[in-house]
Amino acid sequence: MSFLQLENLSKHYGDFTAVEQLNLTVEKGEFVSLLGPSGCGKTTTLQMIAGFVEASAGRVLLDGRDITHEKPNRRGLGIVFQSYALFPHMTVSANVGFGLEMRRMAADECTERVRKALALVHLKKFSHRYPRELSGGQRQRVALARALVIEPPVLLLDEPMSNLDAKLREDMQVELREIQRKVGTTTIMVTHDQSEALSMSDRVVVMDAGRAIQIAKPFDAYESPVNQFVSQFVGKANLFEGEVASVSRQGSALNVHGHLLNTNDASLHIGEQVTLCLRPEKLERCSPQDEIIRGRVRSGVFLGNQWLYHIDTGLGDLLATWQNCGNAACCDGQEVSLRWPTDALHIVKRGQHEVRHG
Repeated sequence: MSFLQLENLSKHYGDFTAVEQLNLTVEKGEFVSLLGPSGCGKTTTLQMIAGFVEASAGRVLLDGRDITHEKPNRRGLGIVFQSYALFPHMTVSANVGFGLEMRRMAADECTERVRKALALVHLKKFSHRYPRELSGGQRQRVALARALVIEPPVLLLDEPMSNLDAKLREDMQVELREIQRKVGTTTIMVTHDQSEALSMSDRVVVMDAGRAIQIAKPFDAYESPVNQFVSQFVGKANLFEGEVASVSRQGSALNVHGHLLNTNDASLHIGEQVTLCLRPEKLERCSPQDEIIRGRVRSGVFLGNQWLYHIDTGLGDLLATWQNCGNAACCDGQEVSLRWPTDALHIVKRGQHEVRHG
């Protein structure tokens, strides 16, 4: 049996459905992210797990125990809020130890637990400071220590790094994941940041309109999106419509605006209308004799480690990302020959309501 289970979990506000029949199993020690745009139901799901929002239907099981209707303080879960919710009048040590005091833990044990928690997040020397004397990253680590010090069975993270600047956010992603692995706490994180979810999670739950659309390992969600929504939300994607022209044991050929493109998918049928997904980094520059399609650079954006180009082609406007190796950039209006591996071209569903597990 999985450590944490959500069974047909739903939340309705009158005629509005915030979460609809969500099923999810989480193993002990696993890091799972709920990923999706604003209003998709991910925060409501987290709040139902925490007990702050009452479920309209379904169950939440923790290690075989039904906690669906238990009060939040009886569930014993660790929570890091988006705002961190630190007490401004308390020192770092007092903030971290607050939950232990509420549990009436002996003073000596409380002191030792707080010391270990602060050491874990590298804040021992800041124990006597107040939240106003800390940086954003330090406050985030205090909130994390406060959640972990009670040794919760599950750690819930609600957009924990949304208030940090880009560089600190990247650093904290690495640090938080390392701490989670060291402690081994089962963790559920809510985020709308795809790179955050992909870099930190064992699995991601991609949500839209209250439903889980795809549950998969980050690599699988990115490389094999189940529909157009996932392909465009989890990374950038070139999408174009095509018609199956031929099928063989090796794959299928598709007609896209008069161009035949090969895929490895042999499950299609001649005449079938399909949507194709091609990730921007899969496009390669090549010699004219090796090209699949030729295009003309419309514009380029320098991103530091790579260039992002918009290229006009017979397939439409394609996005291409090429590594910055110190070479001269492509000029606007420059002709380029393009190719990609056959297995980089994926068929995606136009719409899909059933969750796909991976």
